[in-house]
Amino acid sequence: MIYTDMHSDTLTVCADSGVDLEWFNGQTSLNKLQKSNCAAQCFAIFTEGADAAFNFERYLAFYKQNMPKLRHIATPIENYNDILRCEEEGKVGCILTVENLGFIGSDLEMIDRLKNEGVKMASLVWNNKNQFASPNLVFKDGLPQFGQRVDEGLTDLGKEAVERLDCNKIIVDVSHLSDGGAHDILNGRKIPIVASHSNAQSVVDVSRNLSDDLIKKIADCGGVIGINFCKDFLGAPAFGYALKHALHIIKIGGEEVIALGSDFDGIPQNPELPDCTRVPALLNYFEENAIPYKTVEKLAYKNFLRVFKEVCG
Repeated sequence: MIYTDMHSDTLTVCADSGVDLEWFNGQTSLNKLQKSNCAAQCFAIFTEGADAAFNFERYLAFYKQNMPKLRHIATPIENYNDILRCEEEGKVGCILTVENLGFIGSDLEMIDRLKNEGVKMASLVWNNKNQFASPNLVFKDGLPQFGQRVDEGLTDLGKEAVERLDCNKIIVDVSHLSDGGAHDILNGRKIPIVASHSNAQSVVDVSRNLSDDLIKKIADCGGVIGINFCKDFLGAPAFGYALKHALHIIKIGGEEVIALGSDFDGIPQNPELPDCTRVPALLNYFEENAIPYKTVEKLAYKNFLRVFKEVCG
């Protein structure tokens, strides 16, 4: 079975270390993705801090310079038909995304440029408050306060940024976003969004995981939620808790809302899910333990590809 993964930090890590995406010895590489039958991998450009704008340009340049060299194994995805072609050719589809739009400042025209550069998904915020929104993970003395949820909503500029993303057919990602910000986006929404790498609060009660209310609202707009493999948010053992999160999200939002969002190369290695080569085993585990094959197909790739086709074309 093929699969898609809505979030990894591999691109950023490879650019920082100057390592090729094909043979990177991390949790994800193009070589490992091809072997594991990955049809499409979302590669996030992640930036934070004073050098964020400079680093965005650096990461983007790395991606654009490397893609032509990797045509034998990968194809940058511009539209839904590109993904179908990758599947036919046995290549990995590379979907460019942005984690944390804070680097653009107040220049919303930069979102227009992101579309022109091939960005297909973007989140407003990471773990620090910015001009658009607040995160759903609070830190005190450098330590995460997993039990503290944040009701603060979007700023006016944040609301404008969401509208601009929609106009540019860039998928809005609410992972890391405060509860209040997510509700601001979801109330009355008709265009699908994603929580690219988030789990269920009712299974593991940490603020990075989604409340049942948010799960239901994401489902109601036709969106999807990617199971995050980080142990702090997932629980242990990994396979067992991934199943618990999947079953709960399906119970609250239905089988159309569940997907995968590993967060590989942005998380500590999870012993049972050390890298992407274990994803096929995880999907087999789901099928062997209470999730029908047709639902596993939706979880593995069909749900995300439906959203991608509807939003991005």
